[in-house]
Amino acid sequence: MKIEANSGRTIVITGAGSGIGRAAALACARRGDKVAVLDISSQAVAQTAAESLVAGAEGALGLVCDVCDEAQVEAAFARSSDAFGPPYGVFANAGIDIGGLIHEMPLENWDRILRTNLTGIFLTCKHGLRHMLGANVRGSVVCSASPAGFVAQAAGSCGAYSATKGGISSLVRCMAIDYAPFGIRVNAVVPGATETGMMWNNVEPAQRDAMRAQLYREIPLGRLGQPEDPARAVLWLLSDQSDYVTGSHLVCDGGILAKSSISV
Repeated sequence: MKIEANSGRTIVITGAGSGIGRAAALACARRGDKVAVLDISSQAVAQTAAESLVAGAEGALGLVCDVCDEAQVEAAFARSSDAFGPPYGVFANAGIDIGGLIHEMPLENWDRILRTNLTGIFLTCKHGLRHMLGANVRGSVVCSASPAGFVAQAAGSCGAYSATKGGISSLVRCMAIDYAPFGIRVNAVVPGATETGMMWNNVEPAQRDAMRAQLYREIPLGRLGQPEDPARAVLWLLSDQSDYVTGSHLVCDGGILAKSSISV
């Protein structure tokens, strides 16, 4: 899919040090955007920023940022705006997954998942929207949701993660209505099983090949997604080609949500 150049628009991406966030940053870079890449890892943001420049970004800025910390999020948006101007687009993507049954989950794990996945999305959108509104930018916000926000995962032990992703979906719909009068679109991308580090967080290394083979059998398109697959969906949502799309979920899951769990 060809996406038109955006004339060096500024895109801010969280969780950009790896996985889907990194792939989205590089996709934006290839069309000539200026990208601010945010991640908790200093090494990862430096690497993604350097790769973005090589890929063709008009400018790239790597910013260490813990999305749970409002002061860090606010400072990152301020630095990005100082360097590149206000954002046209924001991809609120940073997230974690810590598995566990609810009755066994320590409160600190629950709090950490909610702070990163849901509060982090809130803070990213809050400060991104403030900069967009302050500059009268009619732009686009994309949040990372998940099939887990719509259905329970068959493997189980995903209650906390699923709760955050369901919350993100509700937040996206509400923000879409709230900011439509300002010309700001808010949508979600819904990646399915994607070959990233987080995909295997809760799987023992010895079990990963067997699980990968099982996923190949069960996903209708017969493969795991690569980070570039949902990144292309994000790129479209961050372009003028989607300028009549808001409050939507762009599912990029190989057919998982379309498939009944019953095999007959």
